[in-house]
Amino acid sequence: MNPQVEPQNVLGTALVTCSCNPMTGWFRDGLCKTDPTDHGQHSVCCVVTEAFLTYSKAQGNDLSTPRPDFGFPGLKPGDNWCVCAPRWLEAFEDGMAPPVRLEATEASALGVISLDCLRSHAANPAP
Repeated sequence: MNPQVEPQNVLGTALVTCSCNPMTGWFRDGLCKTDPTDHGQHSVCCVVTEAFLTYSKAQGNDLSTPRPDFGFPGLKPGDNWCVCAPRWLEAFEDGMAPPVRLEATEASALGVISLDCLRSHAANPAP
């Protein structure tokens, strides 16, 4: 019997909930945790901004329009949301990255984005 390993955040502690309202995460459990079936790697917990929503829509991913058929209310500025690590990095490189909640960002994001980069956009900078 294998004990369940608790997912870790980028700070090396237990991953905390990103958002349950709206419900987010690859598993729609509020956590930005991934597995090999998550090809987008939805591991970065962001506080979405109007600029990021506009940017994401221009990139072909409309996160602001409600999609009731998928149970998606549409995001508004201030909502927390699990974003794909490569998309967040792209937004960072284009100067459009939203703030990141480090304690709710899965450690797997470090395979795509450096901790220094994430810290530079921390919603609540860690000590």
